[in-house]
Amino acid sequence: MAEKEHVRSMFNNIAGNYDFLNHFLSAGIDRRWRKKVINILKQKQPARILDVATGTADLAIAQAALPADTIVGVDIADQMLDIGRDKIRKKGLEHRITLENGDSEALRFDDASFDAVTVAFGVRNYEDLDKGLTEMQRVLAPGGTVVILEFSKPRRFPVKQLYSFYFRYILPVLGRLISRHNSAYTYLPESVGAFPDGPAFTARMEQAGFSRCTHRPLTFGIAAIYTGEKG
Repeated sequence: MAEKEHVRSMFNNIAGNYDFLNHFLSAGIDRRWRKKVINILKQKQPARILDVATGTADLAIAQAALPADTIVGVDIADQMLDIGRDKIRKKGLEHRITLENGDSEALRFDDASFDAVTVAFGVRNYEDLDKGLTEMQRVLAPGGTVVILEFSKPRRFPVKQLYSFYFRYILPVLGRLISRHNSAYTYLPESVGAFPDGPAFTARMEQAGFSRCTHRPLTFGIAAIYTGEKG
């Protein structure tokens, strides 16, 4: 199975437990990380926002706190999107947020369609990372901002060792027991381990055409926020 189809199938299969596992396995820290993304966007006041790999729309829903006219979330997993739409309906945000099936590496939008593009825990799942970054840069308007939240690899003792043990031995077992999916939470540490985090990722952003790229570690380096601009 191609990598993209594997990711689509995996997230469709765990969609029903995804939100619970996200918050449970991160002890709720993921909510604080998303708030930091929103605080960055507040400084930019974007009118049009695209949330790529939106999943169940947690970040898109958080963006409703901003005075944006348009918030669009795209994802390849329909069952994740269905849960996101249900959450949006319950919050009465249908007029603010639209979700649709879409490939991060072949976005349907015209050039310069959005003032901000965001991704939370999605870029490491791109089949072709450079193509996905280039697409985000293409649909971003000149002067627009990209904000990417992603897991990272801690490098300092003892966080590095504790994190590695948790990711390799604890998280996959808990994830498998709750989601009843054999490989999803084994895939997570594998995908984080393979992801070119830190300066290596900001270099890839620059190659895709972003400027003024920054890297901000979060919570002892467990995650990071990356930002860039389109000149």
